[in-house]
Amino acid sequence: MATTTVELGLDTFGDVALGADGRELSMDQVLRDVVDQAVLADELGIHFIGLGEHHRPDFAISAPEIVLAAIAGRTRRIRLGTAVTVLSTDDPVRVFQRFTTLNAVSNGRAEPILGRGSFTESWPLFGADLKNYDLYFEEKLDLFAALLRGPKVTWSGRHRAPLQDQPVFPQPGPQGMTVWVGVGGSPESVVRVVRHDLRLMLAIIGGDPRRFVPYVDLYHRACTQLARQPQPIGIHSPGFVAETDEAAREALWPHYRTMFGRIGAERGWPLTTKDRYIAEIEQGSLYVGSPETVARKIAATVQALGIQRFDLKYATGPQPHADLMRCLELYGNRVIPMVQDLLAG
Repeated sequence: MATTTVELGLDTFGDVALGADGRELSMDQVLRDVVDQAVLADELGIHFIGLGEHHRPDFAISAPEIVLAAIAGRTRRIRLGTAVTVLSTDDPVRVFQRFTTLNAVSNGRAEPILGRGSFTESWPLFGADLKNYDLYFEEKLDLFAALLRGPKVTWSGRHRAPLQDQPVFPQPGPQGMTVWVGVGGSPESVVRVVRHDLRLMLAIIGGDPRRFVPYVDLYHRACTQLARQPQPIGIHSPGFVAETDEAAREALWPHYRTMFGRIGAERGWPLTTKDRYIAEIEQGSLYVGSPETVARKIAATVQALGIQRFDLKYATGPQPHADLMRCLELYGNRVIPMVQDLLAG
């Protein structure tokens, strides 16, 4: 597959970071730092920033739309979204209203990415029953898609009161609103995205990214079968940029080990080793290295999958704010131009 242009964005979960004294920062400070990171990304001309919704002690962002509104007030161009909004445990009407409001105050820059999320803490927090994991998301995405077709909605399902010719305000505006669905690798989920005529965002967080080529092919086959016009496809993958490959690997490793050690202990994963970490950098979906190394790897993935958007999850574990700011500078000033040149060559 060949792709000559691609948009390059960023994602963060607002990982609780270490301060200059080596101690964890307060969530208040982490949230302020995320806003500063987004302001820098806007100044650098980066296309998009997505804030992940979580309800855990290691991630500070639980209300991404509020943080995005703060970012909107300090930026001019960067598009503003989530990575992801956990639609399964929220009300689609309220999610729609929050994002159409953000779309209005940001002059059309809102781009929500809807998904199930990679953790389940929101389920007991909001009184949702995990036995309805699949059904909740299916129904709520169906309602959200109906809201996008507004301005009045008639809808019914099993787990929410029906709507009959119901107006919902505010509407997205004359240009509409771009909406993505985050997918982790389920064929059914890919077809669902096509059925609702939304954009596909593949979360590729491990292994060779080329293993997702069949999902991209399935997307295009489903578009043909369902008579949908293909839309841009994006991917989300973790990484970190420093001046050299060695500097990037050594800077990220202790924080990567901390995060995956913590989550691994919760989920029963084997101990994270540096050998596995290096293997993921060299053969998998971890985009870590110098600007040249990261640019080449992104360009190769874009060409292999035929995608139109790449979002780098630039924070992994308790990385200091200063390190993240330098990563963004290198990504915006050097990685993005090199990727565009490699794809145009």
